[in-house]
Amino acid sequence: MKNLLAKSINLKDGTPELKRDEIRQYFLKTWEIDEKLYTQLADDDTFYQKGDPLRHVILFYLGHTAVFFINKLFLAKLIDSRLNPVFESIFAIGVDEMSWDDWDATHYDWPPVDHVREYRNKAKSLILEVIDRTPLNLPISWNDPFWIVLMGIEHERIHLETSSVLIRQLPLGKVASGRFGEICQQRGSAPSNTFLPVPGGEMKLGKTLDHPLYGWDNEYGSRMEQVEGFYATQMLVSNEEYLAFINDNGYNTESYWTEEGWNWRNFKQASMPLFWRKDGEEYRLRLVAEEIPMPWNWPVEVNYLEAKAYCNWLSATQGKAFRLPTEAEWYRLVDHCKITDVTDWNVAPGNISLEHFASPCPVDMFRNGDFYDVVGNVWQWTETPITGFPGFGVHPMYDDFSTPTFDGKHNLIKGGSWISTGNEATLHSRYAFRRHFYQHAGFRIVQSEQPLQIENDEYETDNEVANSCENNWGDVFGTKNNFHKELARFILDHTQGKKIGKVLDLNAGTGRLAFELAPHVESISAIDFSARFIRMPIQLQERGFVRYIVKDEDELVFYRELLLSGTRLGEGKEKITFMQDNANNLKPVYTGYDFIIVSNLLEELTNPIDFLQRIHERLNRGGTLVLASTYDWETNNIRKEYYPGGFKRDGEPVTSFEGIKQILEEHFSLEKQPSDLTVNLRKSSRSSEVKLSQVSVWRLK
Repeated sequence: MKNLLAKSINLKDGTPELKRDEIRQYFLKTWEIDEKLYTQLADDDTFYQKGDPLRHVILFYLGHTAVFFINKLFLAKLIDSRLNPVFESIFAIGVDEMSWDDWDATHYDWPPVDHVREYRNKAKSLILEVIDRTPLNLPISWNDPFWIVLMGIEHERIHLETSSVLIRQLPLGKVASGRFGEICQQRGSAPSNTFLPVPGGEMKLGKTLDHPLYGWDNEYGSRMEQVEGFYATQMLVSNEEYLAFINDNGYNTESYWTEEGWNWRNFKQASMPLFWRKDGEEYRLRLVAEEIPMPWNWPVEVNYLEAKAYCNWLSATQGKAFRLPTEAEWYRLVDHCKITDVTDWNVAPGNISLEHFASPCPVDMFRNGDFYDVVGNVWQWTETPITGFPGFGVHPMYDDFSTPTFDGKHNLIKGGSWISTGNEATLHSRYAFRRHFYQHAGFRIVQSEQPLQIENDEYETDNEVANSCENNWGDVFGTKNNFHKELARFILDHTQGKKIGKVLDLNAGTGRLAFELAPHVESISAIDFSARFIRMPIQLQERGFVRYIVKDEDELVFYRELLLSGTRLGEGKEKITFMQDNANNLKPVYTGYDFIIVSNLLEELTNPIDFLQRIHERLNRGGTLVLASTYDWETNNIRKEYYPGGFKRDGEPVTSFEGIKQILEEHFSLEKQPSDLTVNLRKSSRSSEVKLSQVSVWRLK
């Protein structure tokens, strides 16, 4: 196996000639070790078996890594034709439980294994041609052609691990042992596991685009996080430690499990980890291609839900607060133990990169400072759902690598396992799986009295909210005719640079108008009827960014990340208070304003006449009311008797503006004749609805 080992490549240093040869060798070793993995199948018929019912047959993964290469090279225009369009369709997608993955076996006519091997050979030759002829300049960045080559290589390294987990779930009679490295022979009773202190500190998560190692898009960006001191187990939790949870009826005690965990436990009727076997009173452990007597001193391998239940059980039985580490706490442990990155390793500091064993090993074999297995042996579940760091950007050649997992349902695993190679073995790697998934993953326990704070930065997929974000902020990404920006300019032109006092912004939506006006006012109460909408500007205000997904064409979408620092806005944001309330029934506290802005709200109210008759009660004497409305009374099925205008009375037309004027003039004088602003309501990149909003300004008498 050692001749197939290779570290993730430094993409900055050296000469183009040497770097090309290094990448070529990295590719060849990756290709060979991937194919060697499948030699553990007993015969070719096994390729048509499923390791997991929510995965494709094993043959898919043999074809997938080659197809991925060809599809990405074609997309990047590094090749001008496909090898096999049919293969490059059926082997393209299907590695997670996403709604667009098709698991119906009747929809696939899987080809003979030999045809897939033949395809792989052709793909290999074509990829080598690309490596040999494509211009190479250093440093290699993610806009360079060779980044796509590295993308294919690192993708194949990922599947070396994930496919091994699927093979591990095949019937034992369908696999053959001894064909993929040597497993660890050291087994025995588990050592005593103790908690040791880890000092706190401020951690910077994420890496810059000029980092010398290849990275997936979710690794880039930056977030500072203050980590308080905590205690962590010196070792990973062993099989023997986990047995105590089983023996204490842990799998049958609902109070130890999260709701999600208990639902999973009941659905699976789980009574022990997936890879455990019980023969009478004896336990055994299933490895990738063989079964052995239970090695009690090896780390237990479980999903997140089981790891969390164990922590809850331990908390209940010991009366202390135990949980899994966060991503930032894992990095704090790495720093505390002075772990260096993979390019600095002469010998791997743990059971990682297939450098030591083709299996887990005892939890007290690889020491890192005062701790063991900070990296390697098995992955370590964290409490942290994956999301992008501020500054995250989707790579255009692989726009669905990360963002589908930014849904709050995929938790990060850190540290790598015995079979983690390439990018997976780097300190910046960020891989996440659904909480009920199995990988070669276990856990370490943290004891801390600090409340657990989880960043929940997934992309907003609610279509209405996302479109509101785009209508509010889309000009940052190139969209023209931003109504909210133009309305703010209209207001500021009217005030002629004078400081505006206390402002009420009704129908605030996702907040653009409030941010535009903030530098020029004393304070703003920005109110919207829907909490779905108002939470977006609150996040922008508090965290400096929001993320949302908007429709492009049919199934295609754009992933938007709005950084407040990337706009000219943000000054005075502390003056804004975003709240949820009903404008037709505002709380009494919303009064005493110098300026009220009613932006395309009247047409959304159940009774706009009642609103207009009462709005003066919320203004200070001499205060200003700005009304903007499309007068589209029919859209929200407002009852006719509540229309302020847009009808005939006594045979004569009454426009909406005339009707509004009749209502307001008892308390207001018209200060500025109405004018129109364009409202462009986006539905997709090729479809929008254009309206005219009439803006008028009124002064309270």
